[in-house]
Amino acid sequence: MSDAPPTNDHAQSVSELAASLKRTIETNFDHVVVRGELGRVTLAKSGHLYADLKDDKAVLNTIMWRGQAERLTFRPEEGLEVIATGRLSTYEGRSAYQLIASSMRPAGAGALMQLLEERKKKLAAEGLFDPKHKKKLPYLPRTIGVVTSPTGAVIRDILHRIRERFPVRVIVWPALVQGERAAEQVTAGIRGFNAMTGPDRPDVLIVARGGGSIEDLWPFNEEIVVRAAFESEIPLISAVGHETDTTLIDYVSDQRAPTPTAAAEMAVPVRTDLLLSVDENGQRLKRALARGLTRARDKLAGARLPRPEMLLQPARQRLDFASANLPKAALALTQRARLKLSRLQLSPAMLNAEIRQGRQRLRDVAVRARPALTRLIEKRRTALAAEGKMLETLSYQATLKRGYALVRDADGRLIRSAGIAAGTDQFRISFADGDVSAAPSGAPPAKPKAPPKKPGGQGSLF
Repeated sequence: MSDAPPTNDHAQSVSELAASLKRTIETNFDHVVVRGELGRVTLAKSGHLYADLKDDKAVLNTIMWRGQAERLTFRPEEGLEVIATGRLSTYEGRSAYQLIASSMRPAGAGALMQLLEERKKKLAAEGLFDPKHKKKLPYLPRTIGVVTSPTGAVIRDILHRIRERFPVRVIVWPALVQGERAAEQVTAGIRGFNAMTGPDRPDVLIVARGGGSIEDLWPFNEEIVVRAAFESEIPLISAVGHETDTTLIDYVSDQRAPTPTAAAEMAVPVRTDLLLSVDENGQRLKRALARGLTRARDKLAGARLPRPEMLLQPARQRLDFASANLPKAALALTQRARLKLSRLQLSPAMLNAEIRQGRQRLRDVAVRARPALTRLIEKRRTALAAEGKMLETLSYQATLKRGYALVRDADGRLIRSAGIAAGTDQFRISFADGDVSAAPSGAPPAKPKAPPKKPGGQGSLF
């Protein structure tokens, strides 16, 4: 047997050593329960939860796979003290050990209450609990939407109380009210009812569940539920837990009921009370109408108005007198017409003589009218010829015939100066016998000089 020192011929590789450490840690720490405060919390797109579990001296990397993370009954947040159960393992790529958590729960009700108060302050600061946002409940809804578990005493109590008070249509949106998927399903129910259209859309919503511990009621403290209730366009009644239980949805709802049964009572009135009220109002209306009719009758009797036949009697008497005098008046009118006709003394000979005289007057007028009309036409023709000559003398064509010209641009506007003509690409010159096109030669023409003045201060063009 040799006493030579050992050699490095059998040295382990880094991965072999890491695998050995992994087996050792996973074997010796296959079940651990750790209490600590959540530090960095990250929910990956894959659904896996990554967090730091720490105290004042150490930090433990923690992983919870998607299947376990979906079963959490609360939302992990930084600063929340929790108790995590799982096993230790290593991540060879970084030479780090980590906790693979299979479950996690808040470290007692005190931690949840602290988280609840912090969340309440945050949402209150955003104005979600402001009373000005609360909507008035409809007095008599046609349809009521209920978000709750389809089984259990809660929905039975609500339906029973509605049938007793005022039977209306009730639509139930099935949702878990406890556990890791409860908040998501309650939110889907509130938003689903608001997305409905047509006659099936509820007029009021009830979100309800029975009593329980703070852990059981925690889904109704989640932000997604609170914000969905705040954004609901349909008035919402929260009926979560018993009278002493309070969740954040109670603060944001339009009306809070101490129990699900009380929520049903808030949603509908009592039908028998309404019938009694309608009957009483009908009787009061009849009595009021009877009193009004009696007062009107008494007032009419006190006015001492004449009877209708008394009002018609003078008119009837005048009609009788007129009827008696009508034949006499018609006879007198006929006689006067006959007398007037006899005085006219018309005969055919007189009518023929009158016609002959009218024809002679017409011939005389025609003889005199022909020369007068001829003179008038000649006078107008002479005046028209004189005005035509004056118009021809004053027209610009006559001016062009005297040697002048008109200069226009391409749009037909007059060019009145050499400067304007120099800045125009092309222009048209009109003479007496036609138009020609022209273009400026480049430099504008020189400004004409003023003619010399004659003695005496008067200028002359010639």
